[in-house]
Amino acid sequence: MAGTLAFAAMETTKCPSETGNHDGHDLPAFQLLLSCPLGLSPSEVSVVFDQTHDRIPHPDAGLESSIAEIWSERIQQNPSLFNGLKFRYGGHSPCSGLDPSQKTRVCLQLGLTDYRTFVGTNLNPMWERFLVPSEDDWIRCQHTSNPLGNGAIVETSDGEIVLLQRSNNVGEFPGHFVFPGGHPEPQEVGVVSHQIDGELTHEMVNRMVSQEMFDSITREVVEEIGVPVSTLGNPIFIGISQRVLNVRPTAFFFIKCSLPSIEIQRLYCNAQDGYESTHLYTMPMSNLGNITSKMPGCHQGGFALYKLMIDDAKEN
Repeated sequence: MAGTLAFAAMETTKCPSETGNHDGHDLPAFQLLLSCPLGLSPSEVSVVFDQTHDRIPHPDAGLESSIAEIWSERIQQNPSLFNGLKFRYGGHSPCSGLDPSQKTRVCLQLGLTDYRTFVGTNLNPMWERFLVPSEDDWIRCQHTSNPLGNGAIVETSDGEIVLLQRSNNVGEFPGHFVFPGGHPEPQEVGVVSHQIDGELTHEMVNRMVSQEMFDSITREVVEEIGVPVSTLGNPIFIGISQRVLNVRPTAFFFIKCSLPSIEIQRLYCNAQDGYESTHLYTMPMSNLGNITSKMPGCHQGGFALYKLMIDDAKEN
């Protein structure tokens, strides 16, 4: 998969055949909020970072108060929990550059949220009560935290895909298989609120946040699997998957690594974030489909986005 790829399509797709039965819910495992099978380079992805994309408090005061109650319980159970800032996914739209010769791009609409609110809304046992009946995903999820996660389909030089098995000590989906990833971080680009520093403009902040979408996934791959950054190609954005359970959105990227599988497995032993996972596996795409049922829904969606990319490459 080479360099800069053209924008292909944006679509929302429900995938009822990929079902998950978690916590008594018989739900589709994921839906694709955005699919870009030809992939997008950083110059083809823009961001509008604005408080209009922040979470709207729920009108039910009792439901709102449960956020603080749940966080207090979690802190008592695990005093090391940290309430970090996250970018909130508020939707997306197609957009074109001012230059007519520029390719059509996608614009991500992002606000601010934090881990505390994520735990108290998306991970709340009453999470479905935070949803608003609507076909519009932004309206439906306007009362949930919806921090935008990220994940990487990393392809080795010998054509295999990197997969991690999560530790049993993590808060979500212990022991499940996942692609490397985490979150883009507001603090990495100096964002701590919607207040703009006097030396910056809104346009500059939007560009910084957009670049963080790509920088953060490279950072996560380096930290989680232990490969040098110099061995990784430029990330290509392939879409956004949402786990239907807890409406959890994750942006996915495709990254080529110049190292063979055996070398990546050796380097994993010294990975900086090795405590989040217990094993690293590499396998051909044909084998990945056999274990998707053991992935969280958003990562099942990541695999679906990767398959769309592969199928499109075969057709073209």
